[in-house]
Amino acid sequence: MKNKVSCLVLLCVICLLTNCKQTKTVNKVSTTKKNDSVSRIINNHDFKLIIEDAKLDGSILIFDPKKSTFYSNDFQWARTSRPPASTFKIVNSIIGLETGLIKGEDFIFKWNGKYRVNPAWRKDLTFREAFQLSCVPCYQELAKEIGAERMKYYVSKIQYGNMKIDSTNIDTFWFEKGSYINQFQQIAFLERLYNSKLPISQENEMIVKKLILIEKGDDYVLYGKTGRTIVDKMHNGWFVGYMEKNNQLYYFATNINPSKEVYSGNFYSTIKKITIQALEKNHSY
Repeated sequence: MKNKVSCLVLLCVICLLTNCKQTKTVNKVSTTKKNDSVSRIINNHDFKLIIEDAKLDGSILIFDPKKSTFYSNDFQWARTSRPPASTFKIVNSIIGLETGLIKGEDFIFKWNGKYRVNPAWRKDLTFREAFQLSCVPCYQELAKEIGAERMKYYVSKIQYGNMKIDSTNIDTFWFEKGSYINQFQQIAFLERLYNSKLPISQENEMIVKKLILIEKGDDYVLYGKTGRTIVDKMHNGWFVGYMEKNNQLYYFATNINPSKEVYSGNFYSTIKKITIQALEKNHSY
């Protein structure tokens, strides 16, 4: 009888081990500390394939606040800090509004008549046009008017990455080595904006939320900002934002090292395309 029981136990153990081997795990699950709470992080292999198919290197990071879960193909990349490039225009816009230098959503950036690289920048631009066209000279002039001390004060108050700001780089620091933010921090900033947790006026918050609107579909609304820069001869690009769909909310921060051809050619359409593909694969779009 004792031998029969032993054999039965052994058989059960073998069955359990066999079932475990047959279970296929596509995405690895672990946890990460997010403020005072713990969020899950899941490695999504589909994101890796999307980036590889586009012949890029980089990381797509998506956060589902309802599930308190981050999804990415490369969490090490997502934790690595890089210059924010033109994604900083969201913060620059906030500071311009808070200081009163930008007087509401009808504000006009006047063109001084000087040559600008992009022909679309060679005219007076509305606040929204300057943001959507990513008018670098417009925001450089704004940054100089804000000044280094006020800029440092507001960036610290808003808790946006780790920017190196002084009087010598006030109109370029967001493109340069020394000013850094990672993908998790980009999403944390967007969360605070969305949830009215930034120390800014409600009126200015609403203006900025309208400013970053990219497109509306039948059942979704997409918000965000792209940016790109070159550091140590390495091209780098961002697309950060959030999407509302069917009463659901998803934050994203994509960071890639594009080829020279992609960087100078169809960079913006490429980085948006791979981000939307990732949202679709993640059953979020």
